[in-house]
Amino acid sequence: MSKAAELAALIGSQSALSNRNLIINGAMQVAQRGTSETGVTSGNYKNAPDRFRLEATSAGTWTVSQSTTAPEGFSNSYKFECTTANGSLSADSKLSILQRIEGQNLQHLKKGTSSAESITVSFWVRSSKTGTYIVQIKDQDNTRSYSQAYTISSANTWEYKTITYAGDTTGALDNDNGDSLRIFWWLVAGTDFTSGTLATAWESSTNANRAVGQINLADTVGNEWQITGVQLEVGETATPFEHRSYGDELARCQRYYEGSELSNPISWSGDVTNGNTYWDVISYTVEKRASPTITIGTEFAKNGFSGTPSTSWIREKSFRASANSNSTTNGAYFVFAFTADAEL
Repeated sequence: MSKAAELAALIGSQSALSNRNLIINGAMQVAQRGTSETGVTSGNYKNAPDRFRLEATSAGTWTVSQSTTAPEGFSNSYKFECTTANGSLSADSKLSILQRIEGQNLQHLKKGTSSAESITVSFWVRSSKTGTYIVQIKDQDNTRSYSQAYTISSANTWEYKTITYAGDTTGALDNDNGDSLRIFWWLVAGTDFTSGTLATAWESSTNANRAVGQINLADTVGNEWQITGVQLEVGETATPFEHRSYGDELARCQRYYEGSELSNPISWSGDVTNGNTYWDVISYTVEKRASPTITIGTEFAKNGFSGTPSTSWIREKSFRASANSNSTTNGAYFVFAFTADAEL
């Protein structure tokens, strides 16, 4: 048998040798917004690893971070630490971490056909609290859901988990850049999400069936939970984690969010006349998923200009920044940072 054949047999003939992993930043390498955020009580993207979003309601208070504690072969993980406990959950209490995936990246799953493919998620996880946790897959296009449980057996020990979800012959995923599939790792769930029967096969999404059996990670200050090495792939067998370079993962993340603190773009540099408006077209490092929301950030330096730049002509590849001159100046400049947010 050739070396290529041996390798294919080792990782599973169902999978390509590369581009297997549908998760972006699964090794938690990239954290463009920042590496730590305290006082977290609500959802959205945080100062922590890119592409992983939080959902949080009445689930205590948390510090989230890009941790350097990780299993062998990895350098980083996404870490939760409870700083204010909630031992008496309300019905709508929830805390989960999820990734949203574009439909056009999922067409090979053949969802909604008789040939629908099974998918397998694998990951490394560590927690101070043992017990049952839930991983949920949700089809946003057709409002369908499938949940499975895994168990953390030993406190403060990295454990490797694999979960397989059968293919769904109902409901094709849209072939576009929208939010088609979500994968949730539940940490806290009130009765709104646990009072039914766990959806252990594809079904019409029902909140009460999403996280039945989930322990309450928020019940004690100091509880921790960490994850890394996240992989989602076609097939019924988990293959070795597909390590990608930092540069590759950064570019994939920048399709959704880009911060410019390092590149410090200049909106205008040259000679200006008092009272005139000057503009420059600023190109992103990576073309965005959709026209992003632009936020002007730190103003590092300016000469000959006043106020904050305004933005217009916002497109997937670039935007225009305008600024007003407040003097007649040779060699004027305006140096500032921005963020471009096209997250799902």
